[in-house]
Formats: sequence, structure tokens, C-alpha cells
Amino acid sequence: MQDTVIDWLKLYPVLFTVVCIAVLVLFAWAANFVVKRILFRAVNKLVSLTSLRDEKILVRHRAIVRLANIVPAMILSMGIKLVPGLPLGVALVVGNVCSAFVILTIALAVGNFLDIFNILWSKRKDAVHKPIKGYVQIVKIFIYLVAAILMIAALIDRSPIILLSGLGAMAAVLMLVFQDTLLSLVASVQISSNGMIQTGDWIEMPQANADGDVVDIALHTVRVQNWDKTITSIPTKKFLTESFKNWRGMTESGGQRIKRCLFIDQTSVHFLTQEEEDHLRDFVLLRDYLADKDKAIAEWNRKYDANSAVNYRRLTNLGTFRAYVEKYLRHHDRIHQNLTLLVRQLSPTAEGIPLELYCFTNITAWGAYEDTQSDIFDHLLAILPEFGLRVFQSPSGADFCTLAALARPAAEAGAPGVLQSATAEKGIR
Repeated sequence: MQDTVIDWLKLYPVLFTVVCIAVLVLFAWAANFVVKRILFRAVNKLVSLTSLRDEKILVRHRAIVRLANIVPAMILSMGIKLVPGLPLGVALVVGNVCSAFVILTIALAVGNFLDIFNILWSKRKDAVHKPIKGYVQIVKIFIYLVAAILMIAALIDRSPIILLSGLGAMAAVLMLVFQDTLLSLVASVQISSNGMIQTGDWIEMPQANADGDVVDIALHTVRVQNWDKTITSIPTKKFLTESFKNWRGMTESGGQRIKRCLFIDQTSVHFLTQEEEDHLRDFVLLRDYLADKDKAIAEWNRKYDANSAVNYRRLTNLGTFRAYVEKYLRHHDRIHQNLTLLVRQLSPTAEGIPLELYCFTNITAWGAYEDTQSDIFDHLLAILPEFGLRVFQSPSGADFCTLAALARPAAEAGAPGVLQSATAEKGIR
């Protein structure tokens, strides 16, 4: 019966050719379906034996699908030549297209496997310090370039050596076209080898409006997620030609710096009276300091026979407050005691005497760092009056209203100079 059908179809050559093409396409589709199922089962069985059994990396990156597509292309390439009644030129074109498709499919599959390898590598503990995404992209570019040459050679049915021989003359053009890629390649290699930036680093590059964590390092760009959750893409080569700040050293040291000043009103600085000194002895942090200072001052005054108050060496409220701040930081549970800790007085300015705190917290999380810094200065601002000190603040409308309220009753009584007296008293206290 089969021979009868074939003999009958031969009576209609065009129909016979169409039926043969349809059978060939159907066979190629069936082969593709079977190969996909076989590959999926085999790969799933292998993956189930590894730590990746809960992930579908191969499926997500279509590597198996691309490999399965090679089979129908090869069937069509070989089977088209056996179709009766088909012009030789058509069979040649279909064969060349199928060959080019096979090359393209293999190149894309290799690219998918490289992406999978990059994902698996990124799961390693040392992947942060040695990212390979840039190198993977370089290899993919090379593979796609070679695949493009082979595809063109397959389509025009010529040897790829002919095309490769012409690339020498096109070297200058290729370098011009791929100059950004070449510069990025050099930058990527230097960044990786020198460890300039790593995924997870906090970097600042003001000229690129970047201030946040590095989330991806690729061949052409480095992506930074800013603190406002926006994404900034920076060309890789800019990290060699422009300056930027990497906060990794701060994170690795385990401390974040506090460098801020309290501006003390200069008119509030004075020598401590005995009553004030006795009051400050109630501070636990100052007992040892005051005891040591009293001994040193008494010995100095005795040595130089200071018999007048102007010759006495005495404690000041500002110096005692500075000692208190240092003791307070030394006993603070969120201040890093193994890094630099200074409380220093800077040159006086028109805004008062700057008392600078220079120290490091033992936490690097941004929110906890800001809370710690704020808590420290809240305490210092609140305790300043205990030392008879005032923070400098430019006069506001409320200050002038207070002075006017103090001066009004006396002015109505006809007392001269009351406003000036109130102003002077306000400045001293």
C-alpha cells in the first residue's frame, strides 16, 4: 500500500515534493520534541544530585532548548537534499541557512552556559573579591565574533579563511568600533587585579552622582544602587580616569568616623570656683581627673610660690568639660577604643570656640551610626550648663523679644541703661 501511495504521488510531482517537505518538517519537529524531553530528564537527574536541585538555572537560561534546536536543523540540512523535485539551488540555500543556524545555536548555547557558570561562581564565598562577569562577557564577545564569521562563510558557501584574511585590513576599523570595549577590558582587568572595587562596596563618585553600594561589575559598566534606591551606571573606564571614594576600608576596620564640633560661646569660659569644682566632683567620670589635677596644680603653685590669685594655676570649666567628654567617649559602649579618639580645641572663630570630637564608632551600619552620633551630641548639649558653658548660637527673634521683655518694665519706670544691662547680662549668662 505504501508503494501504491508513493507511485500515486509520483504522478503529481509538485504534490509529492510538498508532501516530502511536510514529512521532513514533521520529523524534525518530532526529533526536537524527543531530544528536549531526553535532555531535560538527563539534566534534571544530574542536577538533583547537586546542591542546585532547588534551582532552575538551566531552564531559565534556555541552554537545553538551544542545544535541542541543533537536531532539527541538522535533520533539515541533510534531509532537504533527499527531497525529490526540489531545485538544487533551493536545497543549497536551505542547507547553508541550516548550517548557519546550527552555528548560531551553538554560540548562543555556549553563551548561556557561560552565564550559568557566572551565576554558580557568584555563589562562592570569595566571588565578591574575584568577580568574573567582565571576563565572561569578553569570552562571549569573542565567541559571537567567531560565530558571525562562520555564519557568513556558511551562508555564502565560502571558506572562513577567506573572511579572516580580510580582517587584517579592517583592524583599524574594528579598533575604532570597539574602542570602548577595549578600554573597558583594560579597566576591568585592572579593577579586578588591584581590587579597586568589589560587589557590595560603598563608593562615592560625585561627578557621576553616585553614592551607594556596588551591585554589579560588568565589562562596560559598574552599577551602583544609591541610597535613594536609584541606580547609577558608570562606565568601567571612568574608575581609572576619575577619582572616587571607596568606603570598604571603613567597613573592614569595623569603625566609622565621627568628626564634628561643638561651638562654645567664648564669653562663658571661666575659672572654676571652689563651689563649682565641688559640684563637678559628683561626676563619676571626673573624680580621678580632678584628684590628679588638684595634686598637679597644688604642686605647681607651691613650687612657684604663687601668693596672688592672678598667679594661681586654676582649673577652667572648658578644660574640665573637654576631659569629661574624653572620659565619656572612653566609657561609651559604641565607641571603638582601639582607633583614634581625640577631643581637641580648634582655633576660635566668629562662631565661638570649636571643640571637635574625633573618634570612631564600633558599628558601620548607617542607621546605627547616626543614632550613636546623635545620642552623644544630645547628651553633651544637655550637660553643658553643668559646667557653666553655653553653645554659641546666632541671636534669633526670640532672643530679642526676651531682651525687650526684660527692658520694658524698667524703661517704663524711667531707669536709664536697662536695655544695655539686660543685653550684657544675657551675653554673660
